[in-house]
Amino acid sequence: MVKRIGTARTKTRHKFQKSQRDKGKLPLTKYFQTFEEGEKVVLKAEPSCNSGLYFPRFHGKVGVVGAKRGKCYEVGIKDFTKPKTIIVHPVHLKRV
Repeated sequence: MVKRIGTARTKTRHKFQKSQRDKGKLPLTKYFQTFEEGEKVVLKAEPSCNSGLYFPRFHGKVGVVGAKRGKCYEVGIKDFTKPKTIIVHPVHLKRV
C-alpha cells in the first residue's frame, strides 16, 4: 500500500475560506447554538475553529440531526446513495 500524504484539510484552500467581510471574532451564539433531533442543517465549515470539523467532501451537504454526542451532534447525510453519519461541532452547522 502507498502511504497517504497530507491531512484532512488538503486541497481546501478556497473551499474553507471566509470572505473578507466575515473575518474577525467568532460570535459565541454560533459556538453554543443547540439543535433538536430531526432538524435539517447545512454543513458549512467555520475555518477559524478546527475542532469537530467534517471531511471536506461533505461541505455544503444537507443533513438531519440525530443524537447529541458530547459537545457535538451526529448528522446523517447521503454520500451519493450511501447513508452516512458524521459527528460535527455545532459551529459548523447552519439551520435550513
